[in-house]
Amino acid sequence: MNKLLLIFNLACSVAAFSQPGNYREKYRPRFHFSPAVNWCNDPNGLVYRNGVYHLFYQHNPFGNKWGHMTWAHATSTDLVHWKHLPIAIPEENGTMIFSGTCVTDLHNSSGLGSSISPPMVAVYTGHRENINQSQQLAFSKDGGITWTKYDHNPVLDLHKKDFRDPKIFWYDQKKYWVMCVMLPVEHQVQFYSSGNLKDWKHLSDFGPAGDTSGVWECPDLSQVPVDGMPGKKKWLLQTSQNASMQYFVGEFDGENFVNESPSGQVSRPDYGPDYYAAITYNQLPATSNPTAMGWVNNWNYANDIPTTPWKGAMSLPRTLSVKKLANGWMLVQKPISALQSLRKKELILPGGELSGIKPLPVKGRQFEMECSFEPSGGSVCGLRIAVGPDRYFEIGIDEARRKAYIDREHSSGNGFNEQFKKLSHFEKEITGKSRTVRVHVFFDNSIAEVFINEGEAVFTAQLFPGVKDEGIEVFCTAGKCKYSNFRFWQMNSAW
Repeated sequence: MNKLLLIFNLACSVAAFSQPGNYREKYRPRFHFSPAVNWCNDPNGLVYRNGVYHLFYQHNPFGNKWGHMTWAHATSTDLVHWKHLPIAIPEENGTMIFSGTCVTDLHNSSGLGSSISPPMVAVYTGHRENINQSQQLAFSKDGGITWTKYDHNPVLDLHKKDFRDPKIFWYDQKKYWVMCVMLPVEHQVQFYSSGNLKDWKHLSDFGPAGDTSGVWECPDLSQVPVDGMPGKKKWLLQTSQNASMQYFVGEFDGENFVNESPSGQVSRPDYGPDYYAAITYNQLPATSNPTAMGWVNNWNYANDIPTTPWKGAMSLPRTLSVKKLANGWMLVQKPISALQSLRKKELILPGGELSGIKPLPVKGRQFEMECSFEPSGGSVCGLRIAVGPDRYFEIGIDEARRKAYIDREHSSGNGFNEQFKKLSHFEKEITGKSRTVRVHVFFDNSIAEVFINEGEAVFTAQLFPGVKDEGIEVFCTAGKCKYSNFRFWQMNSAW
């Protein structure tokens, strides 16, 4: 790649970001991360270092569609407010920079820094289109600002066209680094170990298992707490496939992952259409909860969503835990508490009983909202947001079927892609016996994230409403419904 062209393009990107209109465009999310300009997809290299959260991500510096994959870089001190930094690792000489991991090599096991000044090390997939994918390494001696590609790349090469997305972490019990990396077509996660981040030994494979309908990508293995069992932890393995994700819960001994999820069961971290390639942060403080971010988009229509001058965003950061059920394990996800810093004045709305549709005395396009519903008589009830004339995005509870769902069929702005139109209705069974269902909604101009029953199920979806589609309603059909505990906050911009 022409380096002068890259420098010119980056200068244009900085100039574009400084323009008054940026982060106020139509559909621009205000409290989700999105690049100032151009395409983004998977989060990469999530790592915490010296009080700073680093976000690297797949980026096209040259346009608003997928291509020229490069690691872009942003930082935050709270996972809410972000600062854009220069491109970290650029595409060069026909090798794109695909997904991977970043760690701080605290003991300088790689020899690429010093014990006094530990290097940051990124391990990523070097992609040569239709030829080869191999795992490669770059390092930074200045806290992630500038990066040098390792002279002896690749550090792991099976000479395969599809072999990608390494996730690296330190396994303290055996005093070595572990890499999880994907064989996409074979539906397998491979595990490797290394003492220096440069020489890797194969340990074991996991899979095929669960959903094998699409190629597997972006493995993430992390240890998470068990709800209601202080001090107890389990290992959570997440994979992505085409346009969805799945997870497995079990044990990892530094060599093998043993799945404890029921055979044949497919469990999703998100049941909406627009959550993909989520990974957890490396090297968080011991007192922090495991925290993940995913890409808000869907490969079925990702290049076509009607946003400009950017395309793609990241989910809200979510803390992770698991809960023991009679038939296995359930992932529990909650929005990070730091998001509360963006809340404006709290509005508490009265509850009541409902049969039909009732507009609420609030409206907006950037808000957080909590409420509870208690359906009866076989009712279908819930919330409608982005409401305009005959237009709305529906968040519902189907009592008879004991399911929560989202539906964007009746929202406006659906005509840009046929797959987007078709992928409208998504649902998830509600666990537990309580008739009351708690709903927690974040709506950010074009992104809705819906947490059901304190994060026991999550739905993420994009929608592209008209500028005046700001109404909010409660509804109930085929029965009656009680609604209560309404709390509403308009949200400040994080930008």
